[in-house]
Amino acid sequence: MSRSVDEWIGKTDDSRVPDRVRIRVFEREGGVCHLSGLSIDKVRDEWDLDHKVALILGGEHRESNLFPALRQHHRKKTAVEMAVKSKIANVKKKHFGFGKSKAGGFQSPFKKKLNGDVVDTRTGEIVGR
Repeated sequence: MSRSVDEWIGKTDDSRVPDRVRIRVFEREGGVCHLSGLSIDKVRDEWDLDHKVALILGGEHRESNLFPALRQHHRKKTAVEMAVKSKIANVKKKHFGFGKSKAGGFQSPFKKKLNGDVVDTRTGEIVGR
């Protein structure tokens, strides 16, 4: 019996991949980890489905974007992708002016001297150390 749908597509990015799709993806790739090229033992090895193009980088949650990966290699790839995404988000926030406000600055009423004294610039008094 032929399938009525060419490939599985998740309704949301959080949709669980059905076992039948996991099996199809595993068999399609010949049981080989797409990150390391090592053969995956279905019984002994822990493996996940990895999105070749990560969801956080614009990939789709569909069968054609899923590949088997050994869990240890998958976690390393995910950590790198998260670092990239975090860097992109931080740069974007900076460009939009949402960065951290800096304490002190040119208009601050207090200045810290090189010797550690904190001086009130309006009165010139030492207010702390």
